[in-house]
Amino acid sequence: MAKSRAGYVTKDVFFSAKIQRPTERVHIAEMHGDIIVQGMTAKERDQYETSCIVQKNGRRNFNLIDARAKLVMLSVVDDKGTRLFDASDVSRLSQMPASVIDKLFTVAQKLSGISDEDVEELGKILGEDQSDSSPLGLPLDSEE
Repeated sequence: MAKSRAGYVTKDVFFSAKIQRPTERVHIAEMHGDIIVQGMTAKERDQYETSCIVQKNGRRNFNLIDARAKLVMLSVVDDKGTRLFDASDVSRLSQMPASVIDKLFTVAQKLSGISDEDVEELGKILGEDQSDSSPLGLPLDSEE
């Protein structure tokens, strides 16, 4: 791997690196099978965080409604790495047992580098609001 004289990775090396997104198989006993969870890209993480922001009374607020389902939607893939769900599935995912979604959410959070502190910090920046206000939408692009 080519590095600059100072020992730092160059721009060309950085962008040509073949870094695989982390994945993990999660066994879902209730479904008698495994589900593959994949870490998000930086863009997907930004889109996920944006999808948790709501506009209310002219202010932006942090809203966790459907937050777990949204992260699961972005992170669960098939054996070829293609998303299993899309934005239209969020409502149905939210209706699944919390124990199943939380198990997948926890793995997706870990693989995407989202700590509980990150969620708390975003809430502090925007001001906590868990009301049922209308979300700005789910600006989640299809896979690129």
